[in-house]
Amino acid sequence: MEVDQNNKPIGRWIIRNLVLAVALMIALLVITQLSLKAITRHNQVIVVPDFTDLSVSDAQIVAKRYHIRTEVTDSVYVKRMEKGHVFSQNPAPGSQVKKNRNIKLTINAHSTKMVKMPNLVGYSLRQAKTEILASGLTVGRLMYREDLATNNVLDQFIAGRYVAPGTEIEAESPVDLLLGLSPDESNTYVPYLVGFSLPVAKDNLFENSLNLGNVTYDETVQNYQDTLRAVVYHQNPSYSAGSPVRMGTTIHLKLTTSQAKIATR
Repeated sequence: MEVDQNNKPIGRWIIRNLVLAVALMIALLVITQLSLKAITRHNQVIVVPDFTDLSVSDAQIVAKRYHIRTEVTDSVYVKRMEKGHVFSQNPAPGSQVKKNRNIKLTINAHSTKMVKMPNLVGYSLRQAKTEILASGLTVGRLMYREDLATNNVLDQFIAGRYVAPGTEIEAESPVDLLLGLSPDESNTYVPYLVGFSLPVAKDNLFENSLNLGNVTYDETVQNYQDTLRAVVYHQNPSYSAGSPVRMGTTIHLKLTTSQAKIATR
């Protein structure tokens, strides 16, 4: 057997160094894996809670409990929602994130947005709707008075009072319209609304010269976001394929997020 100058077998020396090299590589791999886990917090994910409808301060309290952070990055104006409360978030509720992730919040504006009242007199109902929406307002009640031209705008009101064109009013205010109604064109039909969201149902009623009445939600609707997802499961009067009703008739709706209720209709 060959030996080195110190009379140590060369083969034994090579094996020993190979073993040491392998052990060193294994140790380095273990250290690398542990370091990566520490850096990326491997398998330590957090499910993002739902901040919708919370005030910013309440959202911060919840975020701290989940070891994440919140930041208000944008605002919208929603008249039907509490001012300063969370409208939406990114990432969405239920998303998986790492510890200390920053959740971006869009809140409902603190200040009231004001817009100018348009001049709608003389417009057709369809033209008036376009102008109302373009002005940042909403369509209110449709009131009828006998006239030569059906659905011709005769006057405009907010909360029962005439509002002159150019007057500054709160955005999304409902504009009530006084419309003409010819005796020869006074009837319409109730559309089928089950399964539609409230905005779509309301638009369908408008297209048929009908009014939206009471809107009620069942127990599945718990917050503002639920109202956006809810759909009609009951309407009164019901769908009338062949039985006409007078223009301006009021239709009452019940909404739910339960698909089971909709399926039974």
